[in-house]
Amino acid sequence: MSWLSKFWSYLQFAWEDILELAVQHVIIVVEAVAIATVLGIVLGLATYHTQRPRELVLATTGAFLTIPSLALFPLFIPVFGLGWTPVLVGLVMYALLPIVRNTIVGLREVDPAVIESARGMGMGRIQVLLRIELPLAWPVVLTGMRVSTVVLVGIAAIGAYVNGPGLGNLIFGGLAQFGSASALNLVLGGTLGIVVLAIAFDLAYAIFFRLTTARGIR
Repeated sequence: MSWLSKFWSYLQFAWEDILELAVQHVIIVVEAVAIATVLGIVLGLATYHTQRPRELVLATTGAFLTIPSLALFPLFIPVFGLGWTPVLVGLVMYALLPIVRNTIVGLREVDPAVIESARGMGMGRIQVLLRIELPLAWPVVLTGMRVSTVVLVGIAAIGAYVNGPGLGNLIFGGLAQFGSASALNLVLGGTLGIVVLAIAFDLAYAIFFRLTTARGIR
């Protein structure tokens, strides 16, 4: 268990640096999910009624997920340079599919009878969308956001490959020092930090779900 005691000593010595990287990790994931949510909901709203555009959007956003992050992030270097921006753009692309898909599924699952009843009460198209369809679809949309967030927590670590922010810098730093006494500590620190963030995000979504979803449709 000597490695465990050494790792504990490392955490006590480097906790401030780990915390700073963790905060960077959280910020870039939150930014990416926020941008992807706006784009994803707009794309979902624009295509959920029509089959061909819907299939095209889902196929395109699905294709984004097939691109390895180690290949995608460097592709943006000629345009955005190194650092925060290429990682943010890549994360937004990776986050789109679950949000777009769940927005479309949630909206299409709204009972047509409910929509007809709302229209019979004199509601216009926008009113029905904002007051009936989106609130009823919200739990499904939020699930897509939750999935995207947890996925991005892991992918964001690869951003360190292009000098991006976050806990991936510890992992890549440890791999660069492979064989040294501190390599294991760096890799473990970054990896455990990412696991803790993923769990924290998931718990935060559980609370957010209860706060933003009507009791009758939970």
